[in-house]
Amino acid sequence: MELNTKIKTLAKTIFPKVLEIRRHIHQHPELSFKEFETSKFIQQQLTEAGISFTTGYVETGIVALIKGKNPDKKTILLRADMDALPIEEKNNVDYKSENTGVMHACGHDVHSSIALGAAFILNELKGEFEGTVKIMFQPGEEVLPGGASLMIQAGVLENPKVDKAIALHVFPGMETGKVGFKSGMYMASTDELYITVNGKGGHAAMPAEYINPLIIASEILLEINKQYMQPDALAGTTGENIPTVIAFGKIEGKGATNVIPEKVELAGTFRTMDEKWRESVHLQLKKIVKTISEKYKVDSVLRIEKGYPFLVNDKDLTDACFASAQNFLGKENVEELPLRMTAEDFAFITQKVPSCFFRLGTANKEKGITSGVHTSTFNIDESALETGVGLMTYLTIAELKK
Repeated sequence: MELNTKIKTLAKTIFPKVLEIRRHIHQHPELSFKEFETSKFIQQQLTEAGISFTTGYVETGIVALIKGKNPDKKTILLRADMDALPIEEKNNVDYKSENTGVMHACGHDVHSSIALGAAFILNELKGEFEGTVKIMFQPGEEVLPGGASLMIQAGVLENPKVDKAIALHVFPGMETGKVGFKSGMYMASTDELYITVNGKGGHAAMPAEYINPLIIASEILLEINKQYMQPDALAGTTGENIPTVIAFGKIEGKGATNVIPEKVELAGTFRTMDEKWRESVHLQLKKIVKTISEKYKVDSVLRIEKGYPFLVNDKDLTDACFASAQNFLGKENVEELPLRMTAEDFAFITQKVPSCFFRLGTANKEKGITSGVHTSTFNIDESALETGVGLMTYLTIAELKK
């Protein structure tokens, strides 16, 4: 039996089990770095399957190993994340979240279930490939500093040393049965911006006695918008326009109709795809805040929480995975994707080893399954689990056979 057919058959056979796993994880979501029960459950599944693993990576992280013939030849890493989001689920399903205010609204339950399913099949087929598969179940993808970065610090890419890495992410903008790839630069770096403007409060009817921080904050926002949200303002270190987003979603003054507040706090995000440009923007943002604050003779503080780096898909590996996906799913089900300004902590891994991060279609318009990630009604067409398990297994073995 051809490998393609064998994997599809096995993926179909274990689908009920993977479905049960996904629903269990979905029903019992846990927030970032608190995935204790999720970790225990995954460990239980690995133990029952006879797959060796180690624990203790950033408390809840797990690393499973499946060794084929000649295990030292090559090591492929598969990544799955386990954390959920602080969202109250509104789906009316039997496996609805039982943890109030917590929901798998970004599909990490799907990622972990698919990684387990792939592990089951790879363990069964380990006599048919050379090398080792390392499967990483990580905590805290949703919050800084990102569980991937911490697991790298803990040595997840060593012993055995990882040669290549593969991960997937649910994609509610694509129909189930389809997948998408983007070679090269794919997702943005992300930094959190916090500005505190310290003015001088007072009675609104006595302008000579106060310095309104709302006015200063507004001027800072307008200047940032002028410099970084205009098409001709985005020429980065290469002289070419670099995708850049600076947006502020929070401004808080806590004054009143006749009360000028002492301070105003702003919070925003900065995303781009060039590290030198990223650093230069950091410096310029600090300059803008300083210059405008000095103009009004007040003190202001800009705090930059540096987040995930940009995610870059290795060209050779991604092109190979694209071709393998076409062979496994059919050319009509494999698409090329555009750049995204969203961020992902798998980017830390892509900065260290050749990697491929691809999208798994999970939508079904006929069934009304179209809600986006990070929403209270996000869900998937669960047949995507079978597609994901089969393709992840096939891509891994295809790379090990090279």
